[in-house]
Amino acid sequence: MTTAVGVSKEHITKTPGVCGGKACIAGSRIRVYDVYVQTTHWKLSPQEISEAYAQLSLGQIHAALAYAFDFEAEMRAIAEADREADEYGKTQPSKLKDFLAARRVVASDQ
Repeated sequence: MTTAVGVSKEHITKTPGVCGGKACIAGSRIRVYDVYVQTTHWKLSPQEISEAYAQLSLGQIHAALAYAFDFEAEMRAIAEADREADEYGKTQPSKLKDFLAARRVVASDQ
């Protein structure tokens, strides 16, 4: 009798408190979503992603992609949440911008 082996279970984890509980490559804080975006948006090959993340094996990257394509609705939900966070951030004052602007004013006065 043949039994299917869950490759993703070996390589993909979801841990509360790590990357917001999102799916990550096991033993890292690299989200599956990040690998997915590099393939779908940036059009990088798994080999190119492997070169960018030297600590990951090609197998881990392929497992992340398999998970992402099996759970595309989850990937779309993460993308939407990221977009909403970006939009919200645009409406908030930036203390860093204010601080840097104040430093420029002080520096130009000297």
